[in-house]
Amino acid sequence: MWDSIVIEEETKKQLLSQAVLNFTLRGKVDRTVIPLHGVILLTGEPGTGKTSLARGLAHRTAMAFRGGRFKLLEVEPHSLTSSAMGKTQRAVSDLFSQAIAEAAMSGPTIVLLDEVETLAADRSKMSLEANPIDIHRATDAVLVQLDALAERFPDLLFVATSNFPDAVDSAFTSRCDLVLRVPLPDRAACGQILRDCLTGLGRTYPEIGRLASAPGIERCAQECVGLDGRAIRKMVANALACRQEVAMDPAKVTLDDVLRAAQRAKANRMGGESK
Repeated sequence: MWDSIVIEEETKKQLLSQAVLNFTLRGKVDRTVIPLHGVILLTGEPGTGKTSLARGLAHRTAMAFRGGRFKLLEVEPHSLTSSAMGKTQRAVSDLFSQAIAEAAMSGPTIVLLDEVETLAADRSKMSLEANPIDIHRATDAVLVQLDALAERFPDLLFVATSNFPDAVDSAFTSRCDLVLRVPLPDRAACGQILRDCLTGLGRTYPEIGRLASAPGIERCAQECVGLDGRAIRKMVANALACRQEVAMDPAKVTLDDVLRAAQRAKANRMGGESK
């Protein structure tokens, strides 16, 4: 997953180094000197690969400590929310103080908090009339538990993701040791993603694999600028469905089919944004 996300190598190095530092420094330096909470926040548009990058980061961090055993926990935030008064707050508190704490007791642990704005919603933008008090209290519970876990478990790292960073409570982001935006791919990255996708298909359909180095691939890459990585790969699937004969035999797809699919995908995206 780490290799499949195409972003600047320096960005990946910074992310991995921050994660490694969590497990080398926090247990040795007092938090009054450097107040590390063991929290990394990845932001960016949907489809840029934040969740995959977070999972890959967990694996790469474990690899950095040869022989070390790491646990990866993934939290589904929507499963914690409830319409019953006080139930969300209790579920959040139990998750952090019991399940996560128990895992952290047995050794280095990395916790993936996907769509963290669900758990730590910006309280300043919520109305008590429009939003149940339980949502406010759930955010309070997250912050209290993060502080408590940071004190008790230096070998615990949270990697959170958000498509809507403006919806995340500022008290949560202030506790993050690193906030990193995962950008949309530039032209070079679009080309790399496109070629990787075609090359991968080439393992099943060699004719498709040859398109990765065919004249005109750069034009296709240029048309992909503005799309996220997931959309680029889905666009290739759309190209394979451009005509019934191609759908029946994907090896018949042409670079012109890919180009037209990229143009349609980009037009659809631009149309959606204008709305």
